[in-house]
Amino acid sequence: MPGTWLFLILVTLSVLGYIMGHRKAVSVSGGSNRVMHSLLPYHGWNVGLATFLAGLFVMVVAALARALAGVTDGNNIVLSVLTLAGAGAAFYLTYGRIERDYRARDGVEKMIRAILILASSIAILTTVGLVMSMLFEARNFFGQYPWTRFFFGTNWAPNFRGDSDLGMLPLLWGTLYVSFIALMVAVPVGLFAAIYLAEYAGPKLRAVAKPLLEVLAGIPTIVYGLFALITVGPILRDVFAIPLGLGESASSVATAGLVMGIMLIPFVSSLSDDIINAVPQAMRDGSFGLGATKSETIKKVVIPAALPGIVGAILLAASRAIGETMIVVMGAGAAARLSLNPFEAMTTVTVKIVSQLTGDTDFASPETLVAFALGITLFVITLGLNVLALYIVRTYREQYE
Repeated sequence: MPGTWLFLILVTLSVLGYIMGHRKAVSVSGGSNRVMHSLLPYHGWNVGLATFLAGLFVMVVAALARALAGVTDGNNIVLSVLTLAGAGAAFYLTYGRIERDYRARDGVEKMIRAILILASSIAILTTVGLVMSMLFEARNFFGQYPWTRFFFGTNWAPNFRGDSDLGMLPLLWGTLYVSFIALMVAVPVGLFAAIYLAEYAGPKLRAVAKPLLEVLAGIPTIVYGLFALITVGPILRDVFAIPLGLGESASSVATAGLVMGIMLIPFVSSLSDDIINAVPQAMRDGSFGLGATKSETIKKVVIPAALPGIVGAILLAASRAIGETMIVVMGAGAAARLSLNPFEAMTTVTVKIVSQLTGDTDFASPETLVAFALGITLFVITLGLNVLALYIVRTYREQYE
């Protein structure tokens, strides 16, 4: 039985469980809530939720057991029987316990609590799964390629026929260089826009300007890449690179960084605007009462109070910049090099992760497994930046407590 149909049958059984449980509760109580420990709907919910969760639990466990055992055939009869048996057992137990003193509400609360705990654990479990998968493949890579050459190598020249240079420093430099230029564009523009919208703009202007600004966040990155390739790159080349003798290519770090910075503006402005608006008005009134001007109040009261949220917005933008791929591919090129010239073509870690994993290549070769080493390295760097920023924010906030 296909998994989709099995799930639909499970949902149907849970709905029937609710209806039958509610009807039995009405029959037992004579239609009055006063004689029952729990309200009548709780008895229906108790039967329905127990039926659904028990069947779903059995289905997931059985599917995992089949996967671990290496069973790949399409025969799902055993899985279907076990799932329906689990759901039926839960229905029988909960339905048979409906009586005046039965604490159905407590059962429903426990199941809802379990659902919430599971939902909150999904992000953690997903992160653990991602890290473990990358660590496993990265270990295979470092078993074939020296870690010193990977972390400290200055040349990136993969060769699937052997004798590759897989030094990550040129890729890391390109990633940080492009992200730095992008943040230099996005942070000032986004923060100043947020301050204006929150403190100076009127309601009518704000109602129009903020949605228009947030439209930038909904534009696909491939469109930004085309904009960088067709418009921004040639302009930077003709206006700056060629007259200054810094290059003749439209693909450059400056092109990708500038367009990426435009893309990141709403990430900074929208979050910063919400944080600034969340600062209590009493703090502003107290500053005005002491004789401070509006600009002084913003600089010395509002911004320090909103600093943790602003730093969070900047971190979100930085993480988005470090993980961007399409804009870099189309705007910065694919050359791995160490250079300070912003008008030269460079590439980033994410671009090379994609390029090393695409095509008809041997997955067990170092040239392919290096993508996982690059991924785990980028993950560690991003995590370190977040920890450092959290430490800085906590230290800074202590001055205002």
